[in-house]
Amino acid sequence: MTSMAELAPEHFIWEMRGTVAVIRLNRPERKNPLTFESYAELRNTFRDLVYATDVSAVVFTSNGENFCSGGDVHEIIGPLVGRDMKGLLEFTRMTGDLVKAMLNCGKPIITAIDGICVGAGAIIAMSSDIRFATPRTSTAFLFTRVGLAGCDMGACAMLPRIIGQGRAADLLYSGRSMSAEEGLQWGFYNRVVEPESLEEDAIAYATRLAQGPTFAHSITKTQLNQEWSMSLEQAIESEAQAQAICMQTNDFARAYHAFVAKQKPEFKGD
Repeated sequence: MTSMAELAPEHFIWEMRGTVAVIRLNRPERKNPLTFESYAELRNTFRDLVYATDVSAVVFTSNGENFCSGGDVHEIIGPLVGRDMKGLLEFTRMTGDLVKAMLNCGKPIITAIDGICVGAGAIIAMSSDIRFATPRTSTAFLFTRVGLAGCDMGACAMLPRIIGQGRAADLLYSGRSMSAEEGLQWGFYNRVVEPESLEEDAIAYATRLAQGPTFAHSITKTQLNQEWSMSLEQAIESEAQAQAICMQTNDFARAYHAFVAKQKPEFKGD
């Protein structure tokens, strides 16, 4: 297994709050755009989180009153115009690998979104498990506005499952901004809080999850993702097997004994 508490990334900020990892993009003067390097480093970090024994949950938060302005126009979009098909596919597969790494990292991801959240930033939010916003959050899947399809990084598969086919089609065709109020009504955002409490509210939520049965949380995340491609009968059988596995854990026994003793269980993730 791996310890990640001392991780020192080059292209984003990493902070530990107990067993909660807090991630921030670190270019606030440009509303935190992504680069080739930050994409790759984020992908590798989420891949490594599968094996991290000292991280129980992740908060991906904003920096400088904005979350992410998508791919950097000068450092990503400009160079892509000159690439051949092989080079373009290498890039688009890498960006998709970030989404897959987030889905498969085994840890709950809570995204705390303030201000601008567009392009790949909106995809990062979409790929998270729980999403907090502020009243000034503006989210846009703006790929069509730069001449690309709306089907980027899994958006056409995932966004309709979150907000519905018609609403997803509206956002992906038009590239328009979704307000925080719309996002809350549609189920994209789990809650909208004031900017000054956003990060601490998200960390408090993540901490509660980190103090729970973390092995079981990992199973929940796996099932939420895998059951997209299952029939109902397959899903019920898969959940039966998953729950039987969880019933073998010490956390399950701890919960029972705590209930009998009229105490609060202390979960340890084993």
